[in-house]
Amino acid sequence: MHSAKEKLRNKASAAKEHVDKSKAQVQEKIEKATATSKEEKKIAEERRKAKEAEAKMELHQAKAEHAAERLQPHHPLHGHHDPPAVGAHGRHHHHHQPVGSVDPATGTTASTYPLGGHAPGHHI
Repeated sequence: MHSAKEKLRNKASAAKEHVDKSKAQVQEKIEKATATSKEEKKIAEERRKAKEAEAKMELHQAKAEHAAERLQPHHPLHGHHDPPAVGAHGRHHHHHQPVGSVDPATGTTASTYPLGGHAPGHHI
């Protein structure tokens, strides 16, 4: 699966390189058409070559990144679990959270739902 994704990303990068090279060629033609001297035409040609080389460099960088992504593990190892919640005493059945707000004067917790009823979201 990873190699298929890598191939697809490489093809997309190659297509981008092709588009960038085509843009450089069109830009060169425009610059040559407006050039008034041989030196300006030579500068336009050199700019095209530089842009094509940059596109090729970006392609190779992208391919290297795609290969590196394939080598990095994306999933945690099997059997790895988060540590138990405080107060769970090794049981993973329920994670109870205190419900209510703390009274700053006394430091006690006051319920925010009716006493004797069930907490919001509680299912019977």
